[in-house]
Amino acid sequence: MDVLVLIDKLDDLVHNAKAVPLTDQVRIDREEIYDILDQMRATIPEEIKQARWIVKERQEMLAEAKRECDRLIGEAREQAVREASQTEIVKLAERQSQDIVEEARRGARETRLEMEDWADGILSTLEVNLDKFLGAVRRGRERLHERSQETVVAGIGPVERDGVAPEVESYH
Repeated sequence: MDVLVLIDKLDDLVHNAKAVPLTDQVRIDREEIYDILDQMRATIPEEIKQARWIVKERQEMLAEAKRECDRLIGEAREQAVREASQTEIVKLAERQSQDIVEEARRGARETRLEMEDWADGILSTLEVNLDKFLGAVRRGRERLHERSQETVVAGIGPVERDGVAPEVESYH
């Protein structure tokens, strides 16, 4: 699942939480929050694995392009040696081998640049998602901090009922 969807679920959970009567506090099901957090923990490493896979694929494609380039260079050299007995043929072969080498280099360069752009786009998306996630976490923590400060200033705290401490409550 996408981290941004999980962040939205967490935000909805806090936003739609039931208010505690006569206070500005809300009750949130701890298990629901833990479930969403567990899903986030599972999703973020998967996105990082995907980014690593993309980088690995890029490296493999570059290595394949280099092998192909080396193969083409080898073929061009072999062809030049076979035709070395005639001057014009040698000159033609040298020009062709240079063209082949240049074309192979151009192709390898283009492939490398395309793969780097592709990997950069995936990593950029991951970076944006992580920034949004961190922003949502910071906002949530700030809200909690503000609510707890308001409660301390007002002198309101959890009240024990029949000698039993109340459940843990979140602030909205």
